[in-house]
Parts: sequence; structure tokens; C-alpha cells
Amino acid sequence: MSQTRFAAAMLCFCLSQTALIAEPTKYLRFQKGKKVAYGLLEGSRVRELSGDLFGAYSKTQTTHALSEVKLLPPTRPSQVLALAGNYRSHLKDEAIPAKFQVPQPFFKSPSCLVGQGDAIVIPKDAKTVHYEAELVIVIGKKCSKVSKARAMDCVFGVTAGNDVSERIWQNDADVKDVQWWRAKGADTFGPVGPYLVTGVDYGQLMLRLRLNGEVKQEERTDHLIHDMPTTVSFISQYVTLHPGDLIFTGTPGKTSALKPGDIVEVELEGAGILRNPVVAEK
Repeated sequence: MSQTRFAAAMLCFCLSQTALIAEPTKYLRFQKGKKVAYGLLEGSRVRELSGDLFGAYSKTQTTHALSEVKLLPPTRPSQVLALAGNYRSHLKDEAIPAKFQVPQPFFKSPSCLVGQGDAIVIPKDAKTVHYEAELVIVIGKKCSKVSKARAMDCVFGVTAGNDVSERIWQNDADVKDVQWWRAKGADTFGPVGPYLVTGVDYGQLMLRLRLNGEVKQEERTDHLIHDMPTTVSFISQYVTLHPGDLIFTGTPGKTSALKPGDIVEVELEGAGILRNPVVAEK
């Protein structure tokens, strides 16, 4: 074989290997009957996994039809964090204000999480509840004081999220709470899912929100002010992150109010479409 042909063959081999490495993988957490487990999406079926998704796990011989399982939030995190003001398009000023030139994390309650198809419940005393489509980072291993260069070693993958927010509790001068504990952490204010995806370019994903079928938000994740390595590294300097923890990375563009009867969909390229109905608290 000539050197030219050998070089071409090696190039093809390397490209094929890269494609294999970059192949997206979709994980999910599901319930069927009384059983709760992690699974691997294979077409229209879910292959059940045994062991620890964030440690040692193996594929089982058990599969289920995707249509026959209940999709749950992709992890059971010990902590849920989120970033404020992390897209230029979401800020009121074209220039990035000084306080947003560094990441601005806050906590959401783990109890706010709901999964695919679960209802977003508007509390009785809520006045203005908005959607916020977001890419959500899923931490894969214990992470403390990591550098930006090593931060992605701590990331397992990403999923789609909706940082549901009550604007009066959050911002109104006469009502505003000291913390955003209920404005962003009330029960059902954290839809996530449907899948936890790996093997994609996290910085080049399309994020889109539809309200009753109409596109309301649409932006690529390369427009994040603080990217994933920066975000994970910054938070880890102060808060130790653990496997399964979630970080909502901020929402693009403008948001508007939800009302009972609405259907809100967050689509993150590679991670599926997170669909949730909106209802009023009874």
C-alpha cells in the first residue's frame, strides 16, 4: 500500500472511531409497577440497567416498551442549583452587568423536581408564574474545588429543564422574598428530562421552548455567558457537588406567564422533548 493510500485509510479509521466515541447515548430513570430503575433508551425500548449509573453498572436482559413505563426525573439529586442571568438575551441591558460577569448560582429545592408528563401546579396564591427553558448539567462524580480545565471530568451529561418561576415572589418590591426559595423552588417548579444524554457537544445544542405549540424561546447553548466548565468549576469552589446533582444553566430570551390548561415543551437537542401540562392547585 502506498503512503498516500495508507494515510487516507488511517484518516478514515480515525474519523470512524471519533464518530463512535461521539455517538449520543440516552439514559433515563423510570418506573414500571412498583419498580424504579435506570435504563438505556434503545429505539422504542428501554433496556434496564443494574448497579450504579454513576459508578459501576451493567446492562440486563430485561427490556420494556418505552410507552409502558413512567419517566421520572433523570436523577435523585442531593442538590439542585441554577444560574441567574446566564444569557445576554435574557438580560435587560445589552452589556453584561458587573454582577453577572461572574456566575450567579442559587438553590432550588430537590422537591421541586417533576418528570415527563407531570403537571406544573400553580399555587393558589401565585400571581405570575413564568416558564424558563434551560440546559441542565448532571454531575457524575464528587466535585470539589476543581479547575475549569478539569471540570468536565465531573460531568456525566445533560438534560432539559424548566426553571418555573413566580415573578411576584421573586421581584416585586413589596412582596419579594429574602430568598427565591418558593419563587423557584416550590413543588413542581423544576420539570427535568425526559432523557439524560451523553456524547453530544454540550456547547452547540439548540434549546427551544414551545407554549401550546408556539415557539417562545430558541437559542443555542454556545450563547451561554458562563459555559459548563466555568459554571461547574465556580460552584465547586464553595459547594461540593455529588453524583446526580443538577445545575440549571439559565434561560435565554424573554419569558411569559403560564396559565392552567397550557402545555409547555422544552426541547434540548439530543435530550428529547420535556412536555408538561399546567394546572391550578386545587
